[in-house]
Amino acid sequence: QVQLVESGGGLVQAGGSLRLSCAASGRTFSSDYALGWFRQASGKEREFVIAITWNAGLTSYTDSVKGRFTISRDKAKNTVYLQMNSLKPDDTAVYYCAAAPTQNWVPTIGNEYRYWGQGTQVTVSS
Repeated sequence: QVQLVESGGGLVQAGGSLRLSCAASGRTFSSDYALGWFRQASGKEREFVIAITWNAGLTSYTDSVKGRFTISRDKAKNTVYLQMNSLKPDDTAVYYCAAAPTQNWVPTIGNEYRYWGQGTQVTVSS
């Protein structure tokens, strides 16, 4: 089992920044995982945002966050960070951290992820 705990959500004005954190724990968490972020806006389907492989640091992200969002990991803390800059009202959603077993690629589909956090609300006001 892998447990994921997100933090860092909140309310921010358009153009502002937020950093989300996701702390991973559990006996089965290892370097053969990718940690990713998904989001789900009210009335919409969940969508992939960005992810990183734990070992090699390979990343993938959706086009709508290119140049604005970055993902990083702190191996000592078993924590992945989502830095969100130039936030837009369209970024408003519940953000979920998720973990997927992988070795050499970055999963981008929700069904590839085995473990999920509880989610944290991000609200961007115009």
